[in-house]
Amino acid sequence: MEYILHVLVLVTIYTVLAVSLDLLAGQTGLLSIAHAAFYGLGAYASALLAVRWGAGFLLGVFGGMVFAAFVSFAVSLPSLRLHDDYFVIATFGFQMILFSIFNNWVELTRGPLGIPGIPQAVIFGWHVDTHGKFLVLSSVFAALAYLTVWRLATSPFGRVLHAIREDEVFAKSLGKNTLYFKVAAFAVSAALAASAGSLYAHYITYIDPTSFSVMESILVISIVIIGGAGSTWGPLIGAVVLVTLPEALRFIGLPSSVAANLRQIFYGALLVFMMMFRPRGLVGRYRFGR
Repeated sequence: MEYILHVLVLVTIYTVLAVSLDLLAGQTGLLSIAHAAFYGLGAYASALLAVRWGAGFLLGVFGGMVFAAFVSFAVSLPSLRLHDDYFVIATFGFQMILFSIFNNWVELTRGPLGIPGIPQAVIFGWHVDTHGKFLVLSSVFAALAYLTVWRLATSPFGRVLHAIREDEVFAKSLGKNTLYFKVAAFAVSAALAASAGSLYAHYITYIDPTSFSVMESILVISIVIIGGAGSTWGPLIGAVVLVTLPEALRFIGLPSSVAANLRQIFYGALLVFMMMFRPRGLVGRYRFGR
């Protein structure tokens, strides 16, 4: 039972990540490979606030979200003037820079050694010290992320994002400052990804740079593509598929090293299959080009 609850907690954390990326990739049409970097920023900010300065869980989450949103301006302001493949390359470079900082700034992040001893979440005297309690907490975060993105997507702000996705030149011709809307969407997406990082840090109680590599960004992109971009249920369905199905490999009896490689093969094969035969994803509204 504890193992099932653990998998469900991971599903909710990746749902938050997928929902936040869907605001960019699904609603705005901006494919970013830097999502794991903001995920890591939230985790490290929350962990350092808790371990070094004794900050509480909610303060750590808030601090991580604000910091990630602030850092997002450093990549969004210059890179959003780029388009298509150039924007993807710019976000990839930012991802590699942040990963190098996590891995090499030993005085702050402890580098490859990671940060142990992160306290479990305590919210107004409620100790989140079991898998069941953390599932409730992570589900609340996932629901809030859903509500935030849904509210933005169905507002006039979201309609401008949709216009940018379909034809940015046309949106500009209507007098819309498209750079402002894209930067704002990037900041909200980064903040939501950081909240998932804070959840992860206080759940696992240990973090190191390997959890926030470019492969993690690709996994989140895969969740959005396979579940379906721009869909209400797409991020959740994608998270369930890509988190739970590979876990079945644990019951086949394969060595852990082999199972890890098979997971990557599974992700890649499923992603190629969906791009070839169903670019909209399982329940998506928008398709990604072949």
